[in-house]
Parts: sequence; structure tokens; C-alpha cells
Amino acid sequence: MGRVLSFEDHALASLRARIAAAEEANQDLIAFARGHSGAVASIHEAVLAVIEAEGLDHLIHIVTQEWPQMLGLDAVAMALFAGDTGLRADASGLQFVEPRVIARSIEGIDGVVLRATERGHPLFGPACELIRAEALVTLKAKPPLPNGLLALGQRGGQGFETRHGSELLLFLGSVLTRCLDRWLIP
Repeated sequence: MGRVLSFEDHALASLRARIAAAEEANQDLIAFARGHSGAVASIHEAVLAVIEAEGLDHLIHIVTQEWPQMLGLDAVAMALFAGDTGLRADASGLQFVEPRVIARSIEGIDGVVLRATERGHPLFGPACELIRAEALVTLKAKPPLPNGLLALGQRGGQGFETRHGSELLLFLGSVLTRCLDRWLIP
């Protein structure tokens, strides 16, 4: 004779597992929404700060000195080049660099690159040794205005690895480019 199987116990266990999975997915979604909301608020704060810059020097100060705290980063650097002039700015100040170095740095970067790294981009200067996650954002303007690269770095693991993070960083780079243009157009 055969054995009678209890489908009720199996169905109940299956339903409990599905409910637990749905609850876990719900908690993940809530955590993502909270994190995304915080990222959006930080980007908005950074954008408002550069819009209120009182000049090019002030703009560079905001980007390199204030953005790290606003955006929860460890390092922010920026490099610009136009014609035969190139410059790099970070927390330690402003330095002239060979424009070809900057031009090579942005080759192959289409908008934003988010990556984990053993050593940060050389644009970070001495801080590159400490950077373990970076976002590189191209700054594209129409000639004769400069093009360049914005580098955002963290010591910890990668924290901006989503499509939404890329969109926010593209927006940040676009606003920065327009603010730079405003101060560079005579």
C-alpha cells in the first residue's frame, strides 16, 4: 500500500518561505529608497553651493573643500584643460599640469565611471594611495571653454554603484560645468 502525503504541510511551508522572501525584498526596497533619498539630498546641497559661488576661486574652494563633507567623501579633485593650459585642483590647492595628461585621463570615459580600485586615480594627488572607490565624471564644454574631469573618492568600499548614482553624478558634473562656464566666460 502507498503512503499518504500531507500537501497541507508542504503548502504551508512554501507560503511561509514566500512571505519571508517578500518581507526581505520589502526591507531592501525601503533601505534603497532611504539611501537614494539621502544621495539626492546631498547632490542638491552640493549643487546649491556651487550655484551660490561668488567667483571661480570660491567655486573651486566649494568643490574641493566643502563637497567632500557634503557628499560624504574622502577626496574630491578636478582637472580642466583648454588649448595648451591645464590645471588640477584638490584640497591642497591648484597646480598647473600638462593638458595632454588630463586629455588622456578622460579618454574612454563616457559620462561617469564608478569603480572599486586598489589605488585611486592620479588626479587625487597624494590622496590617491588611500582611495578604494572612485567616481570619475567628465566635464564637457564647448570650445573655447575647458573640458575636464571631476574625481570623487572614498577610502571605503564602493558606495555609488547604481544607475541612479550615475545619473545623479552626471547631473552634478553638468551643473559644475555650467557654473565653471559662467565664471570663465569674459
